[in-house]
Amino acid sequence: MGQLSKDTTVTRRICEAIKDQIRLGVYGPGARLPSTRALAAEWGVSRTTVTAAYGQLIAEGYLETRQGARATVVQGSSPTVTKPQTSRSSKVRLAAFGQRVLDLPAPASRVPARLVADFRYGDVAAADFPTLAWKKAINAAILRRPARLGYGDPAGSPELRAALQGYLWRARGLRCDPDQIVIVNGSQQGLDLCARLLLDSGDSVLVENPCYGAARQIFSAVGAVPLPVSVDSEGMRTEGLSEARLAYVTPSHQFPLGSVMSAARRRELLSWARRSGAYVIEDDYDGEYRYDITPIPALQALDGGETVLYLGTVSKTLSPTLRLGYLVVPPGLRNAFVMAKRLSDRHSPALEQDALADLIASGAYERHVRSARRRNRERRAVLLAALARTFGDDVAVVGTEAGLHVVVWLTRVLKAQEDDLLARAAAAGLGLYLVSPLYDPATPASHPGIVGLVMGYASLGEREIVQGVERLASVLEALAQSNSLKLDVSRERVRSHSGLNARGRREEV
Repeated sequence: MGQLSKDTTVTRRICEAIKDQIRLGVYGPGARLPSTRALAAEWGVSRTTVTAAYGQLIAEGYLETRQGARATVVQGSSPTVTKPQTSRSSKVRLAAFGQRVLDLPAPASRVPARLVADFRYGDVAAADFPTLAWKKAINAAILRRPARLGYGDPAGSPELRAALQGYLWRARGLRCDPDQIVIVNGSQQGLDLCARLLLDSGDSVLVENPCYGAARQIFSAVGAVPLPVSVDSEGMRTEGLSEARLAYVTPSHQFPLGSVMSAARRRELLSWARRSGAYVIEDDYDGEYRYDITPIPALQALDGGETVLYLGTVSKTLSPTLRLGYLVVPPGLRNAFVMAKRLSDRHSPALEQDALADLIASGAYERHVRSARRRNRERRAVLLAALARTFGDDVAVVGTEAGLHVVVWLTRVLKAQEDDLLARAAAAGLGLYLVSPLYDPATPASHPGIVGLVMGYASLGEREIVQGVERLASVLEALAQSNSLKLDVSRERVRSHSGLNARGRREEV
């Protein structure tokens, strides 16, 4: 009798646990529940007990089943309990770092997935990924796995670091020892390590204005004070730089405005770093994509490896989902970065490192980069032609010579109209992204006062690009009418001058 009562109690507990998960939406309508065998092992009970629980839930209308299939949640059911919400203002006990992180602005929510065109920068086309070459490299890496699996070198795979040394010398003119290379989980972790190791609370760090927003936030999170430095057509302005412990720059393709730092300013920045005893982070986030300009040597190559930390990634050449990047650090910093990497996450994924090393060593990676550069040159040409033919002088496009995005200034749309523009664009199935959040919030006067759009094109097909510009034309027409603006835009001008046929493919000229 006691055993029966015990089994009944466990059955009831299982029923209530599953009901709670259904109410909270953990198991949605039509979701399959674990098999009776799996759930019995998880709870440490017999399958008979779990079968009884499932039977009770079926009788109560929560689950349904059919012969030979696992139980599923009844279609049409919906959560009845609201998930608990965490307030950003809730009183919690955090260290100073944790509180600074909590106080940072929340990231913008992603736009709906089903869009006519999403000009999100940073995304790349899945069709561009070298699937066959990657699969071959992964399979080869699996076959080479040792019988005993253990933790790897926190600095990264020796094979990958050796392969990267050769690649960076060929592609960017860098001269370094493989021991200076630290493999990181994307450029984001590289920036985080730099901030933690090179900055104390209260230290100043020079950042471009506008700049990559997450970099500014990382420096603020460690308690440093970002000092905005304006940029122009030659990159960061280097005259009269303030004293600081660190400078963060994107000299090969300024993010987001796209200018390339001139050779003279590169020399001035390095001279400042030596005088100040400061370090420079060179973020070369998309340096492989150059179209109309001759590559300028990387800062690290001009510096000789004394003050520059070179940060690179495969997020733009392969995929941001891989989370593989690399830091080239001055020899004196090597041990600190390797130890910090070890404490952070032991090491980056070993299998992916081995596969990337194979791609680089075989030449497949550089062949892929050349192919991706060619395809993105074509996408860029379609976007620029569509913008020019549609809007004429009503837009100013900058940052076209390199990279995977451009900045489009809507010269007749004021910054005060940004929210209205984004709302109309979303309703029209268009993903648009503003340049204004990338400016230093403490210096609003640095923004030009008109709407700027960061338009990425690397994830789009040519037809999507043209349709996206058409939708943008429609949105601006409606915005102009509602605000008494006069913008000369025409959807038909895109199609008639874009070089696309009815199927959305470029005609050969």
